[in-house]
Amino acid sequence: MKIREATAGDAEALAAIYGHHVLHGFGTFEEEPPDAAEMERRRVAIAERGLPYLVAELGPKILGFAYAGPFRLRAAYRYTVEDSVYVAPEAIGRGVGRATLAAVLDRCEAMGLRQVVAVIGDSQNEASIGLHRALGFQEAGVVRDVGFKLGRWVDIVTMQRPLNGGAATLPDGPGVRLG
Repeated sequence: MKIREATAGDAEALAAIYGHHVLHGFGTFEEEPPDAAEMERRRVAIAERGLPYLVAELGPKILGFAYAGPFRLRAAYRYTVEDSVYVAPEAIGRGVGRATLAAVLDRCEAMGLRQVVAVIGDSQNEASIGLHRALGFQEAGVVRDVGFKLGRWVDIVTMQRPLNGGAATLPDGPGVRLG
């Protein structure tokens, strides 16, 4: 398995993977799958900020993807990002999520960022919670019943991981480009 930067040529695969999770899971609160053009627009928006948007591939097949986006767009949040990770249904449990998310975390650390936040859909999402815990995230809280999807109320679990010593020292770089 190879981890690399996502490109425009990956848009169809990204849309298929994400679309599956939109229609069948709680990892995203979207209810209508975006098409490949929209997934490409989103990828470009992340890349233009200098943030990582990575895919895991095996041969010609994209198995999953992960990226870091701005946590919030206010200037004081510029050292914090929010991660996202999605794996093709046939590749779940094969280390794809861990490999792509670990690579995203490494790139964020190299950028001098200080915090990564995961907003995980569904407090019963043991796979995502376990993945984040295994990569050093700690639970920061649960917001109950804030989404209604697939016929039920859904929580979000917030997890957090410091990078570069977190808040122990002042930042030494510009942070994420938010404008």
